[in-house]
Amino acid sequence: MPTKKKPQVTPSPERRAELLATAAEVFAAEGYNATTVRRIADAAGMLAGSLYYHFDSKESMVDEILSAFLDELWDGYDAVLGAGLGPRETIEALVTESFREIDRHRAAVAIYQKEARQLAVRPRFQYLADSQQKFEKAWLGTLERGVADRTFRADLDIRLTYRFVRDTVWVAASWYRPGGQHSPEEIARQYLSMVLDGIALRH
Repeated sequence: MPTKKKPQVTPSPERRAELLATAAEVFAAEGYNATTVRRIADAAGMLAGSLYYHFDSKESMVDEILSAFLDELWDGYDAVLGAGLGPRETIEALVTESFREIDRHRAAVAIYQKEARQLAVRPRFQYLADSQQKFEKAWLGTLERGVADRTFRADLDIRLTYRFVRDTVWVAASWYRPGGQHSPEEIARQYLSMVLDGIALRH
């Protein structure tokens, strides 16, 4: 009498998402190189062998984490850049969208900041370098447009301004905690007030 084959169980998308969220927290806290599959499995409360049922390597996990974050970031950025807004309104919308992404993907942002440069040299992660170039082009282009139409000061060093705004916004991932006192939109509003209007009282 032939034995019945066990039905193949497909891991649920919800379970994969939970495991990726756990992996993201471990990668963000301990660094990609220092993190092992066993360490992620321990944090998820499962055996390392069971984790391989869901993912073939830690590289696959960090790939999914970063690509999902960047796909969502660019969905938001592309909507802003395609909306026909003025330069100041574009900067305001990009900063707000950035804080929303930090709120949704804080651990992924931390991983990106720490690991993108070393990961980008691998063919699998070429999209990290591509995204960085596209990001820079979007911000620099908006600032240049603002100087040209006199929305922004003519004496601005565009590249320095870009780096200042970029770093000021994204470093927030190191201290921001979802569900805190301020919403991402409120933090964006405060940041924009300081960046665009300064902190000195005008007389």
